[in-house]
Amino acid sequence: MSMNELLGNMEERGWQGKANCMGVDPDLFFPERGASTREAKEVCKGCVVKTDCLEYALDNGEKFGIWGGMSERERRRLRRARAIERRAAQAS
Repeated sequence: MSMNELLGNMEERGWQGKANCMGVDPDLFFPERGASTREAKEVCKGCVVKTDCLEYALDNGEKFGIWGGMSERERRRLRRARAIERRAAQAS
């Protein structure tokens, strides 16, 4: 399965056509549990749409894989931090 198939229609998400991962084996971005994520994150490192990719994963609750240069564990931490920030802003 290609990243295009994983992410859906290119016309709906124009950012994905600019992604460094286009044409890269998607298995790289879905390593086995405990396997290194280093190579996938290297592909993401200089990607011009890294933020769009990360936001897509956060908005859609992606539980697996490397998205926007972050693992699920890292995305979970980011979601928690954002939730804390929102609550603090609402309390102010």
